[in-house]
Amino acid sequence: RLRQRLWGLPFANPLGVAAGLDKDGEATAGLFALGFAHVEVGTVTFRPQPGNDRPRVWRVIDHAAVINAMGFPSRGSADVRQRLLRASPAGVLGINIGKNRDTPIEQAADDYAALVAALFDVAHYFTINVSSPNTPGLRSLQHAGELSALVRQVVSANKQAAALAERDPKPILVKISPDMTDDEIAATAEAAVAGGVSGIVATNTTTSRAGLAETFASLPGGLSGAPLRAQANHVVRVLYRTLGNRIPIIGVGGISSGVDALERIRSGATLLQLYTAFTYQGPGLAGQILRDLSADADRNGWLSLNEIIGSEAR
Repeated sequence: RLRQRLWGLPFANPLGVAAGLDKDGEATAGLFALGFAHVEVGTVTFRPQPGNDRPRVWRVIDHAAVINAMGFPSRGSADVRQRLLRASPAGVLGINIGKNRDTPIEQAADDYAALVAALFDVAHYFTINVSSPNTPGLRSLQHAGELSALVRQVVSANKQAAALAERDPKPILVKISPDMTDDEIAATAEAAVAGGVSGIVATNTTTSRAGLAETFASLPGGLSGAPLRAQANHVVRVLYRTLGNRIPIIGVGGISSGVDALERIRSGATLLQLYTAFTYQGPGLAGQILRDLSADADRNGWLSLNEIIGSEAR
């Protein structure tokens, strides 16, 4: 009942690991073994870079949250590719890609296109990260005009890489911010679809510090975890009402239980990703959420996730 086939790829269940946890593709085997059906590696940059200075990660324990200002630390595409060539993923492997910090924002599309070409043979899908708050100017790329042009260039590079490899093009997704108005979310979604994306990941971290102690207000970076849940869920609803079933939505942000997972699915998410709750609750979380989803199917009689996706957003 939890299986799905999207973009020609088999997902054993809807749960995945969000980008940011396994930045360089070092832990994919272990993450799949814990029950996750897909793992999104990254964010990977074309050239190696150290990311922002430390300290750059803070736990907000009272709120089951994390603030990170990592800034895309990455060993680079060549290193990640060599590691993933040796891997035999037991599920769907996505790669989240981002521009190098020293690449001018006007040339960002060149970085994303180069990453797709460099990593084409080791990814099942790619996610364009234009929504991290930790790389200066990056979020300007997610607005409608800029995003459509960027996506078109990446989609073109994807088709060229596919032709060289004599394979089908890989699905191209885009990850968006929770810090947009409803109108901006809808415009971004339409621009992404117009550019040729296959799905949207919603959402990245937030720059909001609402409800947090003053101690955390001045920290740089993006907030993830429980405080993001309601806003991330709202973004998924807006996306689903805008796009319907045109492309799948991956819901991420503040999901920490079966109840949260069901809420996100009923709001319009086809797949889900975890990160912060996983760091707090540990390796049993994926299995517990999957058991909760199955128990809900027993109680309510649904035979496929497709029966409940978006049921509370229509």
